[in-house]
Amino acid sequence: MTTDAPAIDLTHHFLIAMPGLSDELFGRSVVYVCEHTPKGALGLIINKPTGLTLGDLFERLDLPLGRPEWADLPVLRGGPLQTERGFVLHEDMGEPQPVAPPAAPAPATAADAPASALGAWMQAAGGAAPPAAPAVEDTPAPRPTVYAATLKVLGSGLELTTSRDVLEAVAVGAGPRQMLVTLGYSSWGEGQLESEIGDNAWLTVPADPALLFDVPPQHRYERAMALLGLQPWMLAPGAGRA
Repeated sequence: MTTDAPAIDLTHHFLIAMPGLSDELFGRSVVYVCEHTPKGALGLIINKPTGLTLGDLFERLDLPLGRPEWADLPVLRGGPLQTERGFVLHEDMGEPQPVAPPAAPAPATAADAPASALGAWMQAAGGAAPPAAPAVEDTPAPRPTVYAATLKVLGSGLELTTSRDVLEAVAVGAGPRQMLVTLGYSSWGEGQLESEIGDNAWLTVPADPALLFDVPPQHRYERAMALLGLQPWMLAPGAGRA
């Protein structure tokens, strides 16, 4: 009698492309997995710059950059999906704090309602709003978060935000202390990532936040390999995974 293999959960792991993976976007890539369930996986490529900087992005969004020291940080190619939309990976900002109501509130009017912060960042004219959260189908509803559209990366102390309000916070010098911004994201359907790992397309290793925020993108592939005690030259195309 056979039994099903236990499901693997690569949330908060790096996928490191094996040398034999020759895809133009995923070759020599490092992917941070934000969510992995039996229904599929979602992640961001973290070492492929777009050519834009955060300074460029904020200028295009007509926002000041309240952190001038971030002006030259690269905006990355997060994957082949929704490449006109922004995704911000940052530390967990906690949950919204309740605000005490005023002693004598004035009657509410339509004008009092705040404008929604959820919207496309780099959308083309007439583009639709992005999904409320980049979650895999059938996953539990996310916990309350500070920003309008945020997925908490379980067990990591990190969040993935797709709503503009995180950038509006940065525009006034608030918001996350560290963040990584991509255009687009990557995803795998049910069993797809597991199949690719079985075909020796990817190495996997628990993620190191220092690599996400402190290591320049051009060095992340080698540094991710080093987490496994490897260097790229040690792995010939088609070699077995560690």
